Amino acid sequence: MSIDPNLRSLNIDVPACPDTLVKLSLLMGQEDAHIDDMSALIQSDMALASAIVRTVNSALFGLLHRVETVHEAVRYLGMREVAGITFEMGLRAAFPPGPLIDQIWDRASRRGVAMGRIAQRLDLKPWAAHTAGLFAESGRAVLYAYDRDRYVELERGARDEAAIIAAEIAAFGVSHAALGAALCHSWGLANDIGAYVRARVQFSGDWAREPLDVRQLLALGATVDAVLYPADGAAGDPQLGRRCAAWAEQAELDVNELIVAVESVCTTLLNNDNE
Repeated sequence: MSIDPNLRSLNIDVPACPDTLVKLSLLMGQEDAHIDDMSALIQSDMALASAIVRTVNSALFGLLHRVETVHEAVRYLGMREVAGITFEMGLRAAFPPGPLIDQIWDRASRRGVAMGRIAQRLDLKPWAAHTAGLFAESGRAVLYAYDRDRYVELERGARDEAAIIAAEIAAFGVSHAALGAALCHSWGLANDIGAYVRARVQFSGDWAREPLDVRQLLALGATVDAVLYPADGAAGDPQLGRRCAAWAEQAELDVNELIVAVESVCTTLLNNDNE
């Protein structure tokens, strides 16, 4: 099936990257960026500022006491995590609400936080990892916005990720992975983030042709998803250790360090969900 020209050009009422996020990306790229600069930028958008404070006070972050200002949020969590929340808010605002898309963003939020924290523990690139996790399924939102009813029906009938990809290509001529990568490009994100979004659905797990930075994002994302979102919905995958070893080897990471970091971060997030 040929790709619909509207999908090829992303001309499906998907707004451009919000101006605040453009400025935030530039700010995060500065080595001497300061929390006061980030606070001032976020506080210039009243809706965004209130959303940041509300999100930071949610169970996801498990703070001991409530914060009341954006400056406090940045001081408690650090610029990277607050920037990630800001991007999440921008993504949520860019697409029409609905049960399916809310599930996408809920997964994106936890995946982004987990990947960013794990990357920080492993001395990788936490900002890139957090952003990659947020945008991992953004192509699904593009297809949802394009044809909500057809995409909801498609998701309902697919049994796993491979089936979803096959159904997307049959119905639309393109997968959410390709569209997500295009969206990353259109929002001006780093090339390795778009490459991660495109390659994460390679079910063989063969990432040899990808640059090291992309392979490391893929290893983080695959491990996080295996723990937070196991394919059969059941925890305790007996093959997880073997799979992690293969992912770590391709990413030139120490498998034991990867597993310890993932288990620590994901256990905290899962415990916060249950409180």
